[in-house]
Amino acid sequence: MQLRRRLGHAELTAVPEVRRALREILRSRGGRSCTDVAELLTTELVTNALVHTEHDAEVTATVAASRLRVEVRDSAGSHPRLRVPVADDGTHGRGLVLVQALADAWGVRAQGVGKVVWFELDMGGGGPA
Repeated sequence: MQLRRRLGHAELTAVPEVRRALREILRSRGGRSCTDVAELLTTELVTNALVHTEHDAEVTATVAASRLRVEVRDSAGSHPRLRVPVADDGTHGRGLVLVQALADAWGVRAQGVGKVVWFELDMGGGGPA
């Protein structure tokens, strides 16, 4: 089962729609226990791609067996950096820290002229509920 959406540069209004589609896929596959975390991490990666690059992005979520993999592609060559958030920096700088803390695995890989930032979550046995 897969979700694939192309998002225009700075199209932040698409983020809730991506979350909703992801939630539907996870619920249909018995991934209720990881839905909140999956939505949060997907929101972080999609928002980073749309705000911190000047390019379109594509989000792909794949459920296989009991594992969710979300990938966000963009055509910016620079890789995101994990940084320690500064207390007085509002909400900036926390996205990748959340991904690192909550995902079972995550990473960044070069893809053509751009990159893919991804994470995986164990759905705890998976299968329809």
